[in-house]
Amino acid sequence: MTFTTLLIHEWKKGFRSQGFYKNLAVNILLAIFVIYLASVLLFVGLSLDTILEKINDRFSPLDVYNGGLLYVMISGLLLRFFMQPLSSFDLLPYQVLPIKRSSIINFLLVKPLLSVVNYFGLFVIIPFAYQSVMKHQGMEVSIRFVICYILIIWFNSLTTNYLKRKFGAGFWAMVALVVVLGGILAMEYFEYFSLFQSSMHLFNFVVISKLGLFIPVASVLLAYGLNRWFFWQNYYPELFNVIQNQKKIYNASLTFLNQFGSMGELIGVEIKLLFRHKRSRSLLTMSLVFLLYGLIFYTNDIYTHNHTILFFVALFETGLLMYTCGQWVISWDSSFFDGLMTSNISISTYIKANYVLLVAFNIICFFITTPYFFFGTEITLMHLVAFVYNMGINVFVLMILAIFNTRKIDLSRNSTMNYQGTSFKGFLIMIPMMLIPLLVIWLTATFATYTLGLWLLASLGLIGMFSHRFLIKQLVSVFNFRKYLLADGFREREL
Repeated sequence: MTFTTLLIHEWKKGFRSQGFYKNLAVNILLAIFVIYLASVLLFVGLSLDTILEKINDRFSPLDVYNGGLLYVMISGLLLRFFMQPLSSFDLLPYQVLPIKRSSIINFLLVKPLLSVVNYFGLFVIIPFAYQSVMKHQGMEVSIRFVICYILIIWFNSLTTNYLKRKFGAGFWAMVALVVVLGGILAMEYFEYFSLFQSSMHLFNFVVISKLGLFIPVASVLLAYGLNRWFFWQNYYPELFNVIQNQKKIYNASLTFLNQFGSMGELIGVEIKLLFRHKRSRSLLTMSLVFLLYGLIFYTNDIYTHNHTILFFVALFETGLLMYTCGQWVISWDSSFFDGLMTSNISISTYIKANYVLLVAFNIICFFITTPYFFFGTEITLMHLVAFVYNMGINVFVLMILAIFNTRKIDLSRNSTMNYQGTSFKGFLIMIPMMLIPLLVIWLTATFATYTLGLWLLASLGLIGMFSHRFLIKQLVSVFNFRKYLLADGFREREL
């Protein structure tokens, strides 16, 4: 059996999966988003020549692009390190077949390179190469320019795979990468050396010189060789699909929660579940990064008087962890849902545990974002109102969505580009969660004063908070009505 046969099997596996057709609505929405993203990137590519000319009139657009390419490479490597999953191989069906070890290794190394996501940048690169590079440097240079970009993508992907397999993707690996990147930026800032100049000279030689492509080609071969060497030194087929390098931090004791009885024990289990699995851990990490989102808006004078946008940011920032995890708090238990339903735990306790967990996420986000209070009284007031609205209204909306989400989630699967468990309901739920409060702010800001809208939303949030016991009882009733549908949905196997 050849390497090509394995790739064909992988392609057929994706289209023959039950999950592909069950999530057809989500896949259609993703396809629309992909087309939109491709259109935006194509527009950027057509405008890049003009943009780079305005950024720096001392250098040509190609010089400016090549000068920033090392920054792009380093940032891409860092992003891939945290988001690109390691490729896996379902060895069991092939154990009785005549398949070479080298074919399996080549499959694992080449599989990430075939991802369509890698080549979205070509929507920017090809128009720029045609409009700018070919115009000033000729056809041959423009072709080398595009090839160089593809080789850089391959180098970053292969290097990421090697670093993750060699050193893991744990906390200290993340710290090391951030320190290295911060050190490079610091040396650039204090003018110890110019990374921009080094990058410009290096990639100008790569693109313009006929022998220049030897450098990226050699780099890709070196990264490929390192990966092959690692596999030859650590080739254990039975470990290909085993989660390795479990960190002690995820096994931390949470016995202090036991004092709260069964509910505390359930919360402890949910917290351990979040930190022990790829998808949930990745979502939490990315949520913490997006808490810096407010800096884009709060420091920009354009949005100073746009109260609708500012309140959206406040709503997003104070409830980000809750939004990220809320609609899946029950689906994450799908692998052992039958066990939960047959254990000596009341439905009321189970619902309360999930409610308390989401409330805790909301409180954590609120305290983490308190430094935004330094941007003024207006931002402080918006954050307080958004926090109260999330605590009183949105937490229950998310709980309802979680109860109606019957799609199983396998947390051991890859975290990146994994939409398992996502349905059109998740998009519809944004209407009451986001659009309604934003509409209230916009209407009151237009016809009265936005402060009136803040008072209305704060009142709704407080009513929800004071009525939480009644609302939890309603959630329990809905869950009791839906639990058999949930159990039946979670038992379905997605191939």
